[in-house]
Amino acid sequence: MIDLLVKVLINAIGVYAAIQVVPQIKFPAAEDLSTLGDNWWKLLAVALILALVNSYVKPILKALSFPITLVSLGLFSLVLNALLLLLVAFVSTQLSLGFSIDAFPPDLTADAFIGALLGSIVISIVSTLLGMVNTSRKVVV
Repeated sequence: MIDLLVKVLINAIGVYAAIQVVPQIKFPAAEDLSTLGDNWWKLLAVALILALVNSYVKPILKALSFPITLVSLGLFSLVLNALLLLLVAFVSTQLSLGFSIDAFPPDLTADAFIGALLGSIVISIVSTLLGMVNTSRKVVV
C-alpha cells in the first residue's frame, strides 16, 4: 500500500514537471498548485490513473509489442509510453479532470502525439531520478 502511495506521489511530481516543460500538455488545475488551491486532488487523481495504467496496462502491452521493440532496438517503448500518456489524458477527460494533450481528446493530431512523447520522456526522467532516491528507503536484509 505504501509503495502505491509513493508511486502516485512520484508520478504527481513527474506529471507536474511535464506540465511545466511541455507546452502541449494542458492541465488548468496545476496552475494554482503553487498557492495550494482547491484543485490539488486533480493532480493526484491523474497521477493515480498514470500509476494504475503503468502497473496494469503497460506490462501487457510491453509483452505484446516485444517483437516490434526488439526490431526497433527499444525505440518503440517511447511510442508505447506516449500512447499510454494519451490513454491517461482520455480517461482523465472522461472523469472531468481537465488533463489534455494539445487537442486530444477528441482530436488526435501530430502535435498531440509529439506532446505526449515529450511528456512521457519528462515523466520517465523525473520518475527514474526520484525512484533512485526512493530506493534508499528500502532496507535490504
